[in-house]
Amino acid sequence: MANYHEMDRAALTAEKAALEQAYKQFQAKGLKLNMARGKPGPHQMDLAMDLLKMTDYTTDAGTDARNYGELEGLSEARALFADVFGVKPNEVFVGGNSSLQLMYNLINIGYVFGFPESPCPWSQVEKRKFLCPVPGYDRHFAITEEFGFELVSVPMTPNGPDMDVVEKLVAEDDTIKGIWCVPQYSNPDGYTYSDETIERFAKMKTAAPDFKIFWDEAYIVHHLTEEIIETPVLLNVSKKYGTQDRVFMFTSTSKITFPGAGVSAIACSDNSMKYMCKRFSVMIISYDKMNQLRHVRFLKNKEGVLAHMAKHRRRLVPCFDAVKTAFAANLTPCGDIAHWTNPKGGYFISLYVMPGCAKRVAELCKDAGLVLTGAGSAYPYHKDPQDSHLRIAPTYPSLDEVETASELLCVCVRLAVVEKLLADMA
Repeated sequence: MANYHEMDRAALTAEKAALEQAYKQFQAKGLKLNMARGKPGPHQMDLAMDLLKMTDYTTDAGTDARNYGELEGLSEARALFADVFGVKPNEVFVGGNSSLQLMYNLINIGYVFGFPESPCPWSQVEKRKFLCPVPGYDRHFAITEEFGFELVSVPMTPNGPDMDVVEKLVAEDDTIKGIWCVPQYSNPDGYTYSDETIERFAKMKTAAPDFKIFWDEAYIVHHLTEEIIETPVLLNVSKKYGTQDRVFMFTSTSKITFPGAGVSAIACSDNSMKYMCKRFSVMIISYDKMNQLRHVRFLKNKEGVLAHMAKHRRRLVPCFDAVKTAFAANLTPCGDIAHWTNPKGGYFISLYVMPGCAKRVAELCKDAGLVLTGAGSAYPYHKDPQDSHLRIAPTYPSLDEVETASELLCVCVRLAVVEKLLADMA
């Protein structure tokens, strides 16, 4: 292998022919591989099957978890998530299996009613906006797009969103109503926000009195190394500045136990809790408390959660390593045609290919039997201005499948880059 940028037309043409031959060999295999979504694999979900063996649904307080009541969640479940979040149990609301649904409901509350400090419901704010650190989580962006917000991109850095940009925007524009954040092992880069970034979020001045931070701790216990990274708890830090009402923290057990049958939670201020429950109480009497109790008895506390996640880590690390090994062996020798992140936790690797090539890479992969998340999905409106980013999810396939998929992906990256270089020469 040689540096593609140093090759002449003849050498690139020969390389293209060789890559096309390798690509056809993958096509002939009839592959059906998928690295599009960060889903736990069957072997991960098998780890939680004992959760279903419970038969006694009497809570510590002597109540029956099978019946109505306790909108905020079982006290045992609130204590469990408080331990995970690092907050007080009375600051935790425990819901159903989907934290995304809780986020949607809160955006809907802001849209229809506003929040206690809102001058008017968000639906009445013309040209309302929401900040979106990019690359980020497409399902977050989709919620605010659904409610008619203009999605404003903010660059991500290894320390979190570019806070100079965030602070300037929110200080000057009262139509900006919030920001999406994945502060630990961010989706998709795997970055963890620095202590300084978290402090700046807590103390920043906002033109909108009802500005909200949607702080998704989706990967708070999803470590890929022996290092257990802990960050300051935004809700607690914000109390120093009297801004705790702007904070909604979320998490769930979706990638801890069962994605389709887990438990989600919100951590927020006392004021926000009262207002949120007032609105939620019209919609639901209580979430699935039987499932909440099952999770408490299975996981017990944060220490129990971390012990369980260590079992996940042993399954996942070889898959992440296989992707990075393939990239290093097959892409690095070709020069500056791609770079990628090396996350210490979470569910994704970000692959950045030569600008103008990501869509072509995804197309080539699909035609050879490998489905990736659509190029551009990590950006508002699915528009990556550089057409360079691909989100790689190595968690669901088996190790053998990840290795095959990674080799195919490298062939597709190299082929797309050679095609682009030859087109540029023409």
